[in-house]
Amino acid sequence: MSNFLSIPVSIIFLLSISLVNAQNGELNPSVLAGKWTLDFTPHRLDDSNFASMEITKVTNDTLEGYFYRSGVEMTDGQVNISTGKVYCALVSGDGTGKYYTSFYYENDKLYGTTHSVDKDFLSVWTGTKDKEAFQPSFEVSDSTTHKIPEGQEYTFGYLEVLENRSNPNSRTIKVPVYIFKSRSSNPKPDPIIYTVGGPGYTSMRASRYMKYYKYLDDRDFILFEQRGTQYAKPSLDCPEWAKAVYQSNLPNFDVAKTDSLFQKAVGACKEQLEDKGIDLNYYTTNQITADINDLVNVLGIEEYNLLTMSYSTKIGQVLMRDYPDKIRSVVMDSPLPLEVNYDEESVKNLLATITKLLSDCENDQSCNSSFPNIKNRFLAYLEEKSINPLKVEVENPKNGNTETFYLRGKDLISVFSAASTSDVPNIPFEIEKLLNNDLRSVKEQLSYLFQEPGKGIGIGMRLSVWCAEENPFNTLEIIEEETSKYPELKGLSPAVYDDEICEIWGVNKEPAIENEAVKSDIPVLLISGEYDELTPVKWAESMTNNLVNSYHLIFNGWKHGPTTNWSNPCAMQAANDFFNDPSLKPVPDCLKDLKTPKFKVE
Repeated sequence: MSNFLSIPVSIIFLLSISLVNAQNGELNPSVLAGKWTLDFTPHRLDDSNFASMEITKVTNDTLEGYFYRSGVEMTDGQVNISTGKVYCALVSGDGTGKYYTSFYYENDKLYGTTHSVDKDFLSVWTGTKDKEAFQPSFEVSDSTTHKIPEGQEYTFGYLEVLENRSNPNSRTIKVPVYIFKSRSSNPKPDPIIYTVGGPGYTSMRASRYMKYYKYLDDRDFILFEQRGTQYAKPSLDCPEWAKAVYQSNLPNFDVAKTDSLFQKAVGACKEQLEDKGIDLNYYTTNQITADINDLVNVLGIEEYNLLTMSYSTKIGQVLMRDYPDKIRSVVMDSPLPLEVNYDEESVKNLLATITKLLSDCENDQSCNSSFPNIKNRFLAYLEEKSINPLKVEVENPKNGNTETFYLRGKDLISVFSAASTSDVPNIPFEIEKLLNNDLRSVKEQLSYLFQEPGKGIGIGMRLSVWCAEENPFNTLEIIEEETSKYPELKGLSPAVYDDEICEIWGVNKEPAIENEAVKSDIPVLLISGEYDELTPVKWAESMTNNLVNSYHLIFNGWKHGPTTNWSNPCAMQAANDFFNDPSLKPVPDCLKDLKTPKFKVE
């Protein structure tokens, strides 16, 4: 064994110098030169306050540059490395007073404080050196979300963007994109970009059915997944919420515990998502529109058309407002105007739409003869059951036991609200069965409630959108009034998420502009289903006042999402005709044939 004492002193001295240099590279103040992002709320995930610092010159004793934002020069910058770390202090000001800052460098980060005597505050912050400016990218992948039928040409890949564009050091996220090639040998140069509603639904399921999409006859068709949804990376899934929904629907559930059940669920979901490093503030409409704009630029698209439906019509409106230059035309199927407060109207719209459908039945000789006075009888029935709930016994398919449900008017209205366009002709018939205490259809619906809960796919994204963009603009008094105003649906809250849920979710509120109408001269086709209670005809009609080059088509007898009515592609044909010539209102022959539905009477 060698004797340490026998090593020459000169060699020991040299070894000590090299160890200091190797282990404490931070003793070299030059590492401070460059741009830094300062996080003034490093201890909070529910708030974001970023600033910047650029150090343009640094020595062993002094530093120069800008602090907090570009143009605000630092003065009296001092450096001290005598204690084995790089310590700094500086003074800055913005016209309202002086700010005194000190910080030290350790493990590639800055740890600092800034205080103001004039404003009586002390902020604690951390700093991360900016990487080279991030550039969004599209990377082709052989691993698709779904098996695409043979014969369909396509490119699949992922758009990679920053989760938080205001922070250049943000983590990145990826959203899947399909680019389906047109069936035409000479396709038009302007593709269609399509993303679906929700919020929180995946757009990728449509990838398997491109042979049914008429749009591909003329141009390429791009399917875009919104950040935070099922096949995006990450997907903001909330199995805790899905389990709460399942538990709340069981027949023996204590309704007094509903609020606490969902509040615990949303808190647990928030915690598990944030533990993965996800910032819930950045899964909103504004971020999605920026993603689409990045995709357009990365792919080098000079001009494109936009196909939107339900919630994604909000995405369309924000794109028209913030990134209009490359948009040739827009189709909005079942539009949700930015300026509308959805929650404040949802119960009113539901009741108005079922009333219209039953009035149409009464105006039809055959329907009225079979189901006389059905509107008043059904509304009276809902009101009576809101006071004296309907007792329904259902066999639990899991164990064969008989379970008892008690259904009120707000539950029984699902005979209409759960129906699709193809079900519309049967609605009066099903209501008459219910009025005659024929509960076969009701029992079938209830049996599905025993199915195990899902994964809550995309619920986190839905919460972020709703709690940032819809809930903040609600008037509590209106929500409370709507919940108790209608005796037929007493107790049915119009709010998708109540205030307590959004307070727990804790995302930043969007500015007032996200609740204001968009004005544009971009050609727009608005498509409505006559019996759509979710996005009623009146909303699209109101939008025509601000969209000066818009047309509005109403599909008689149809409900939500006419362009996805696979039993009748008339709305899709109208949308495709519009994309081919946005200067004209499309009037396909099939539209002329649509009249009041032929109601089933036996």
